[in-house]
Amino acid sequence: MIRHAAAATALFALSAPAMAQDGLLNPVFQDHAVIQHGAPVAVWGEAEPGETVRVTLAGEQAEAQADGEGRWRAELPAMAAGGPHVLTVAAGGAERTVSDLMAGDVFLCSGQSNMVLEILRALDAPAEIASANDPMIRSITLPLTASGEPQVSIPDGARWQVVGPDNAAGVSAACYFMARELRKTRDVPMGLVISAWGGTRISAWMRPEALAEAGVDPEALEMLALHGDDPAAAMTGWGARWENWWLGETGDDPQDAPWSDGLDLTGWGVVPEFTYWEEWGDPALASHDGMVWYRTEVELTADQAASGAELRLGRVDEVDHTWLNGAPVGGTSGPGTLRAYDIAPGRLREGRNTITVNAHDTWRNGGMVGPGDERALVFADGSRADLDGQWRHLKVEAGFPHPPRSPWEDTGGFGRIANAMIAPLEGLSFRGAAWYQGESDTGLSQGYRARMDGLMADWRDRFGAELPFVIVQLADFGPRPAAPSESGWAEVREAQRLAALEDDRAALAVAIDLGDVYDIHPPNKQELGRRMARAMRAAAYGEAVAPSGPRPVSAGRSGDAVTVRFEDVEGTLRALGGQGVLGAELCGADACRYAEARADGDALILSGASDGDARVRLWWADSPIANLADEAGLPPPPFEIAIGE
Repeated sequence: MIRHAAAATALFALSAPAMAQDGLLNPVFQDHAVIQHGAPVAVWGEAEPGETVRVTLAGEQAEAQADGEGRWRAELPAMAAGGPHVLTVAAGGAERTVSDLMAGDVFLCSGQSNMVLEILRALDAPAEIASANDPMIRSITLPLTASGEPQVSIPDGARWQVVGPDNAAGVSAACYFMARELRKTRDVPMGLVISAWGGTRISAWMRPEALAEAGVDPEALEMLALHGDDPAAAMTGWGARWENWWLGETGDDPQDAPWSDGLDLTGWGVVPEFTYWEEWGDPALASHDGMVWYRTEVELTADQAASGAELRLGRVDEVDHTWLNGAPVGGTSGPGTLRAYDIAPGRLREGRNTITVNAHDTWRNGGMVGPGDERALVFADGSRADLDGQWRHLKVEAGFPHPPRSPWEDTGGFGRIANAMIAPLEGLSFRGAAWYQGESDTGLSQGYRARMDGLMADWRDRFGAELPFVIVQLADFGPRPAAPSESGWAEVREAQRLAALEDDRAALAVAIDLGDVYDIHPPNKQELGRRMARAMRAAAYGEAVAPSGPRPVSAGRSGDAVTVRFEDVEGTLRALGGQGVLGAELCGADACRYAEARADGDALILSGASDGDARVRLWWADSPIANLADEAGLPPPPFEIAIGE
């Protein structure tokens, strides 16, 4: 039986790079791949315009005709779980064959570095790698790639693989351990599509339209649109916004700002070498996470000044904003990205030119790094002026507010990663999506709930309205609190909790007791994977299991006691390591205070309430001590809840 599909859909009205190999079959279809069972199977690629393409899979056939741009898409009927199968695509004299194709459950695993973290870095890694021997778990990890336009093909280098001892070390630990746990109750192949990037904000994974609906920074979205047409004008506009932010935070006069062309550099130190500033031997920089300004000068001839040029700065860990002669010329994120900014004719001048770089690092090592030949002005004729003169530096004190990030950055901007690492997956069907991200949004936690809701809506628009989500709530990290305080980490956790609670197709995986105060990447991904699998069983399979462990549902007052009731408690709640529950707070209009608290059946009882108390918070800190759990060992999530009567 022949089934005909439309020649093309809006999905393929995208800017596409060259397809892998001959382009006939999109490279997301490879040997060892897993396709979603129980859902229609879309297959697509490129052929000569108007050419007929024939697709054969598991005894079913379909035809499609390439459109005017050469793109085609065919659809085959849903398949039962199993395999292996062979997929054949033929058009004209070309034919492509994919072998060992399985039908099973496919999961999209995404987020930032805790989703990236490989089995090699998880607990008991050597044993876990050696025992990765289930041939029904397959994975594909997308290389880190960003684009200003939506792409059709997955990034070069992405390969489907049967996870085994020879390759398990590089597979996402959280995603793999989730799949391994699911295999205990689901005897079907598991396909893991791992599209994650460390240090990314949630906005990098969303389309601009979704960000606009979530209420994200309309001015920045306008500048992003401008950047696609006129990068120089957009950079000028964004540079002015960044400068206004700095001047507002510091109170500097413009002529005293670090980028000012005529600035007196008294007080600036000399850069000893282009290594991380933590390696300079300066105690003030030995553990500095924040900003350092760099500055140098270069002398140019009249001919050089009249030419256009490319300003090359090497690598900067992790975000830079750069000025030439007091005017902004560029900004990029990503410690491995070579900085190169186009300088239009007329921007340089004969004689002295100043170059100023603000380097902003938020984690571990920071600064301008790399060999000297990576820093130069390269002119239109290929000649160059090396930036090998003296460089000066100025530290910005720790605790300075995070600066605005340009909307066209990869990790901190709007949608460039989604264009390259999510858009090419459109057309695939997924059993569910697992999302572990939020650490990079703790500095701008207000609005995270709207962005989380927006991401889910955006991806459901891409992959199907019923796409289930498992959201991993942020683990504990950082110094333990000694007193109640506000916390961006807690605010993101609450946004994640509410997003999952109020979405029928989402579930929360709680990780507040799995963190490490010294490491933002806790290694116990095995227990996290078990909790993700439990949440996925509820969200994706509709099983009657409590997805997240104990769940707070109400808080009521009786005299000076406040009782918080929980549902989904297995057995009873218990305080671990002592009689009292730590980190419970009673909050009035202006302040919160720690309260004595104890577990009682399915409730948490706080003592010492006053008439002005309106809220209860539990574990509202970057790194609380979570010592409450049910008899299954599952803790409740950190939360804030209003006190009723």
